[in-house]
Amino acid sequence: MERLAGKIMLLWGPKRWIVSFCAGAVGVLALPPFDFFAALFISFTLLVWLLDGASGNADSGPLGRLGPAFWTGWWFGFGYFVGGLWWLGNALLIEAEEFAWALPLAVLGLPALLSLFFGLATAFARILWSDGLGRICALAAGFGVAEWLRSFVLTGFPWNAIGYGLMPAPLMMQSSALVGIFGMSALAVFIFSVPALIATRRGLVPGFAIALALLVAHLGFGYWRLAQPLPEPDDAIVFRIVQPSVDQSEKWDDGERMRIFTTLLELSAAPSENGLQPTHIVWPETSVPFLLTANPEALALIGEMLKDGQTLIAGAVREERGETGSRTRYYNSIFVIDDAGQITAAADKLHLVPFGEYLPLADLLNRAGLDTIAETPGGFSAGSRRYTVPVAGGRRFLPSICYEIIFPDGLEAEGPPADFILNVTNDAWYGRTPGPHQHFRQAQLRAVETGMPLVRAANNGISAVTDARGRIVDGMKQNVIGVVDFVLPQKTPKNVGILSAGLAFWLVIAMLLAGAAVSRYSFRKTAD
Repeated sequence: MERLAGKIMLLWGPKRWIVSFCAGAVGVLALPPFDFFAALFISFTLLVWLLDGASGNADSGPLGRLGPAFWTGWWFGFGYFVGGLWWLGNALLIEAEEFAWALPLAVLGLPALLSLFFGLATAFARILWSDGLGRICALAAGFGVAEWLRSFVLTGFPWNAIGYGLMPAPLMMQSSALVGIFGMSALAVFIFSVPALIATRRGLVPGFAIALALLVAHLGFGYWRLAQPLPEPDDAIVFRIVQPSVDQSEKWDDGERMRIFTTLLELSAAPSENGLQPTHIVWPETSVPFLLTANPEALALIGEMLKDGQTLIAGAVREERGETGSRTRYYNSIFVIDDAGQITAAADKLHLVPFGEYLPLADLLNRAGLDTIAETPGGFSAGSRRYTVPVAGGRRFLPSICYEIIFPDGLEAEGPPADFILNVTNDAWYGRTPGPHQHFRQAQLRAVETGMPLVRAANNGISAVTDARGRIVDGMKQNVIGVVDFVLPQKTPKNVGILSAGLAFWLVIAMLLAGAAVSRYSFRKTAD
């Protein structure tokens, strides 16, 4: 092991970048749908050894000395994000004649940008680098902060945070309720990096002892929390999720609109196979293939389809006409419709997908001939605020449209407390790739963190309901056309620890930094 570590540490130039890239790419196996979390032990062990040899020229100044560490982390991140996000290119192939040119930007450009955060993490860690366990603490703290920054810098994109690799099943998801996904990312990096100590044996015993204790606590807390009984569900509230599995290439085809709408109505009205009579029906994101507010006939048909007392919650485009001379705005929205075919409430998407739903610097890019991927004139506008939405039966839901569900800090809402999270999405853009599986895993974690059940309607899957612990109650796989009926699970208290998840995260970072600083001080004192 010492010989292997030495060879990796001494790598330089292209060989170093290739190994860094491959180490990051191997880590993708820890993510859905593979869930082989042990792969990250290989990834981070190699990264530690690479950083051991990433010392810059002493005469090149502070930034120059950190350059090798930054680029080692950047190449590691590039492998991780290319391997984990290549499927984004599938969305550009739906209308290949118009968007195929942008394929390199999606498959390579976005990973290159996201890799900057990992480069900053390793450069920061290198500042506190020392021998033994201290460097593991420094690396874990660096990655924890980097993942937190990735959630909001440049609108944020915290997809596939490292912490998800430590949570392949509900048993291993529960700790996220204590420290959040970013705290889990920091602790995961610590655990996955500890095997690197085998090569030098400095700090080996305490390192493995701490990592083992963390793993035992992680599993033990998960076991304990899953064993706690949940409140009995109210069988008066029965949901039906409709999954029409509409091909993305047909979604806005004028000749297919009425067929799609008819399919939604027929699935919604179909007899229940398990004897449950739905009180609430949910359609996926932008499932209605035309503007509801401009189509009273469609609302009338919905009213005819709904039985007395039933409610439809549907993803649809909302139009807001401006004054004369101003442009019409379009919103990616959720409508609540009663049994008379009347819209009783609505919620708009706040966190839009750059280039997918809106164009940054739109005036400039429009003049260059660029447009959004979503087929809406001028793209979507963002909603102004998030609030809980009331539905029949005295329940309220927390609306989350598409990838809004990946933002753990983006689910705060105005109004009375919600009873469940409603996530509507359309992952048909990404076909049979890991993307929809990764998306669903992140949605599961929001249920665990908020203590609320998740109701998720996806156009072509994965549609499901989970309880407040992230356990799947029922659902449908990808590309299945059908419905699933279920009694809505009850929510539980959100906070399970003394501290909020946000404060707990910073406490974890502070402890890791303290460990790194003490080790660094001891290392320099010994060297002197």
